Amino acid sequence: MTDDRCTPAIDHLLLPLLASPASAGLARTLAEQRLRRWGDLDILDDALLVVAELVSNAAKETPGEEIRLELVRDARDAIVAVWDSSPRLPRPRPPAELRLEDLDLSADSFDDDGGRGLLIVASLTSRNGCTRDPRGGKWVWAAFSGRR
Repeated sequence: MTDDRCTPAIDHLLLPLLASPASAGLARTLAEQRLRRWGDLDILDDALLVVAELVSNAAKETPGEEIRLELVRDARDAIVAVWDSSPRLPRPRPPAELRLEDLDLSADSFDDDGGRGLLIVASLTSRNGCTRDPRGGKWVWAAFSGRR
């Protein structure tokens, strides 16, 4: 007989999504339900922002293709990971102080953060990165550690 108190519980969710402008909102909704089930209310807002950013980036990188959202919870970490089929690794823009005159507020570029979203992901998480998938594509991931 094993002592379940010594065995870390792992919960896992893997969702295939169509890479589209709507996929980030759907991913947030589904992720919120799982995070609430896990009781991760202390990271809920940050994790949902990270989910939306990573899914949005994958959808922009591979429009119309399949992407995957994965949420993993073990005894220590909650991990958000998003897979897309592109071999191109994400490149966050170097941090810089922005001024209003530096922003492109034209209709075509109004909502384009141009790589700044990954800096927000890095500031909200304990670890993050990108891992090439041996079957093709890549996983971009972020972990929330020790926040339970």
